[in-house]
Amino acid sequence: MQATIYYQEEDEYLMDKVEQKAERERRSRSAVILSIIESYFEAEKKIGEILRDLDAASTDQIEESLEEQQEDRNKEKLGRILLDKGYVREVDLDKALAIQDRTSEELKRQEL
Repeated sequence: MQATIYYQEEDEYLMDKVEQKAERERRSRSAVILSIIESYFEAEKKIGEILRDLDAASTDQIEESLEEQQEDRNKEKLGRILLDKGYVREVDLDKALAIQDRTSEELKRQEL
């Protein structure tokens, strides 16, 4: 997929910040912009919400698994329940967990 960003002269400072961040992190500008967008949309979301955003699990599957989690005395993790039921693939759960980790790390850095 390819995207083009149009910005006005007064927004050039933002593009300069993206460029600086890309150089610091040795990443492309596109990767930096996508990570910023991901952080904005996925920040502080729970794993079920991220899986739903990824179209990896339906709302009904997540709600059913949450109910099972509430009934379970061991408090199994939601991702494990969804995986055991065959509602999500391991690759999708891993991706959702990676997104959750990245966004929580980004939030911690912003607090400093």
